[in-house]
Amino acid sequence: MSNLMRVMELVRFGDADAAFAPQEMPRPTPGPGQVLVRVEATSVNPLDLQTRRGDYRDQVALPTVIGNDVSGVVVETGPGADDFQPDDEVWYLAPIFAGQGTYAEYHVVDQALVARKPAGLSHIEAAGLALVGMTVWEALVERAGARAGERVLVHGGAGGVGSVGVQIARALGAEVVTTARAKDHQFVTELGADTAIDFSAGDYAPQIRAMGGADVILDTVGRDTLTRSPEILADRGRVVSIVDTPEPQNLLAAWGVNATYHFLFVSPGRAKLEALGRLVDQGKLRPVIGSVLPLADIAQAHVLLEGGSTSEGRSRPRGKIAIAVNPLDQQLHRTESLARRS
Repeated sequence: MSNLMRVMELVRFGDADAAFAPQEMPRPTPGPGQVLVRVEATSVNPLDLQTRRGDYRDQVALPTVIGNDVSGVVVETGPGADDFQPDDEVWYLAPIFAGQGTYAEYHVVDQALVARKPAGLSHIEAAGLALVGMTVWEALVERAGARAGERVLVHGGAGGVGSVGVQIARALGAEVVTTARAKDHQFVTELGADTAIDFSAGDYAPQIRAMGGADVILDTVGRDTLTRSPEILADRGRVVSIVDTPEPQNLLAAWGVNATYHFLFVSPGRAKLEALGRLVDQGKLRPVIGSVLPLADIAQAHVLLEGGSTSEGRSRPRGKIAIAVNPLDQQLHRTESLARRS
């Protein structure tokens, strides 16, 4: 095994086209309680875009390797790391703003943050589920305490986070309402939404109020969706926002409906991964992978996630954008996807 590894390094803040450069750096060595993982796949998230643009420059010193999702294979364990053995297939969310990120061939992590990859997911799929799945689980289960029979509104149900939100809300036994463009209504309904509302066709609030309001709102959009949440909350409703927003909040209206607000910056951990894995095994959860790019094309992946188009004419897909660090995994994922369609 070479002592070097390929990475895509963030060398400057700003536009994606000039932000990244391929580099070789020493392969990390696992310390006590750590495992070294060969990264088969990672993915891009809105957090990555914000980091690349410089929104968190106080926490990020350049040059650096960013990224947080991992699905891969254990290749070495450090002293006392007895939970895993070489060749174990694992997945995890790397600590945010702490050490080397996952746009790399290898990654070192504390074994307490790692879980065994669900057998029913490819590495591409697992990497596309780690951060968003843990975010939604923490939002709906740990923060909002969503229960069977409640009405859950997921803003942006066709997106990477929203598509997982719809599935997990359905798995919890909730009545699921989501906002999505009309062209995506069949898609979100197939994911498990009971009602899809075209947010671009007019004001969505009256339709939700007519239902009796939402017991839980998962805000994946920000802007006025968070500001307007009190207008459509049922009494004692809960709002969980995963988006930082400068918009002023209507807190007097929130007080009037006894609302509870949660602002979520997800924390990694094995327990959440294992809970997601059980839903996968039960056939209740599967990530939506809209596009798969190689690690060398990480800048194009950022362009796609921002809603732009690449030089090959690709535009932003539904669901997640995954990165195949091992080109073989990208080929296998395409084969599996074709098999599922046939």
